[in-house]
Amino acid sequence: MKTRIGFLTLVLILTGCSQEELSVYEPGEDRPGGDTSVTIAGRNAFSMPAGNMKVTRRLDFNVGNSFFRNPWIASPSSTTARDGLGPLFNTNSCQNCHIKDGRGHAPKKGDLNKVSLLMRISVPATDETDPQVLLKSGFVPHPVYGGQIQDFALPGSVPEGRVQVRYEYSEVILKGGEKVELRKPFFSITHPGYGPLPENLMMSPRVASPMIGLGLLEALTDSSLLTYEDPDDRDDDGISGRANRVWDLEQNKTVMGRFGWKAGQPDLKQQNAAAFNGDMGITSILFPEENCSEAQTSCRDLLTGEKPEISDKILKKVTFYTRNLAVPVRSEAKNKTVLKGKKLFNDIGCAACHIPSYKTPRLKNQPEQSDQLIWPYSDLLLHDMGEGLADHRPEFLASGVEWRTPPLWGISKTHEVSIEATFLHDGRARTIQEAILWHGGEAQAARDRFVAMEKEQRSALLKFIGSL
Repeated sequence: MKTRIGFLTLVLILTGCSQEELSVYEPGEDRPGGDTSVTIAGRNAFSMPAGNMKVTRRLDFNVGNSFFRNPWIASPSSTTARDGLGPLFNTNSCQNCHIKDGRGHAPKKGDLNKVSLLMRISVPATDETDPQVLLKSGFVPHPVYGGQIQDFALPGSVPEGRVQVRYEYSEVILKGGEKVELRKPFFSITHPGYGPLPENLMMSPRVASPMIGLGLLEALTDSSLLTYEDPDDRDDDGISGRANRVWDLEQNKTVMGRFGWKAGQPDLKQQNAAAFNGDMGITSILFPEENCSEAQTSCRDLLTGEKPEISDKILKKVTFYTRNLAVPVRSEAKNKTVLKGKKLFNDIGCAACHIPSYKTPRLKNQPEQSDQLIWPYSDLLLHDMGEGLADHRPEFLASGVEWRTPPLWGISKTHEVSIEATFLHDGRARTIQEAILWHGGEAQAARDRFVAMEKEQRSALLKFIGSL
C-alpha cells in the first residue's frame, strides 16, 4: 500500500521527482515506450512494430498483423486458416473496432452501432447463482443472449439486436466564463432477435481501446502495480485504487486483471481469445464454445467447421503482434508550456491514478519489453469514477462505478490515426477536456481543481496531456 503525507509528498512519491523536477524535462519521457518507441505520425502512428525489434522477429509480427487486420469469413471455406466467423458476431476483423490499431468511437445521435462500440450485458446475481460462474466469468450472463449483444449474423441466422444511442446535453462553465458542452449517452437495444430482454438487464457500452504499448503493460510485475493499491483508503487521501482479480484460463486460478475497461482479463492471449470469441464468434483453445445459447436455434443450426477455429499457433502470432505495437515518441516533451502543464497535472492530483512511469523487469523471452523505462500514465487499478460514468454492471471485483485507469500514452496521435475517435469507455467525450469534466468519485477533487483554474493554466494542462 502506498503511504503519503500531505499532497506535496504524494506528488513526489508518485513521480519520483524532487520539487524542482516537477516542471522540468525528465530523461526518457520523450520516449514513453523506452527503446520500443518509434518516431512516426499520421494514420499509421499506432501500427508500427517495437523500435528495438530484431528483423528476424518481424515476420511473426507481420503474420500476426495479417490475422488482426484482414477479414475472417464463414466456414466451410477454402481459406481454412481464416474461416469460422459467426454465426453471431459484431465484426469480421479486429481492425474494424481498433481502427488503425487505435481507438474506436461512439455512434452519432440516432445512428446504429458502427462496429467500434459493443454492448456487454449481464443479469444480477441471485442466491441461486452458481458461484463458479461468478468465479470464472465475473458476471452472470443472460441465459439466452449471453454476455454481449452480437448485432450481426450470417445468412440463415438472426442478429441478437441493434444498439442505438441518444444523447442529452448539458453545459459546464469554467472559471473565466468558458462554456463546455457535455453529452450523456443513453443506449438501448432494439429488435431483440431471440425474445424480449428483461427489465433488470445490465448494459455496459464499450469503445475499443488503442493497441499500443500493451506488451509493456503486460510485462509489469504485479508488485510494481500493487504498490499503489489502497482499497480501504487507509492514508485518507480520497484515492482507493484496487486491483481486479480475474480468472486465468491457462493457469486455472484467480490472478490480477489488467486489460479491458474494468481490468477483466489477465493477459493479452486471453484478452485476444475472448475478443475472437465474443466479437467474431471464433472458437479457440481458451474459448472452445460458440457464442450461441441453446435457445438460439437458428444460430446453432449454422455451426460448422473444425474446432478450434483459430489455431493456438495463429492465436500466438496475433498475441505477438498486439504485444509489440509501438508507442510513438513525444515531440513536445521539452516545450515550456507542456512542462508547466506537467506540473499542474501533478499539482491537482491527476498523477494519483495516472502514475507516470515504471521500469519493466528483465525478460528472457520478451526482449522488446525487457528492462524498459516506460511512461504509460496509468496504475491499471480500479477506481470509483462517480455516478456520472457508472454502468452499474459488475465484472469480477469491479463494481458498477469502477473503471480501470486508462493509459494516456499516445494520446497526442489519437486523431491523426482516426479523426472520429472518442474518449471514455462509451465514447461520450469528444475531447480530452470533456473527458476530464466527466471525472467524478475519487477524481472529483482533481476535476474541480481543473474547473477552478485560470484559462491559461487549463490550456497548459491540456497541452501537456495532448503531448503524451
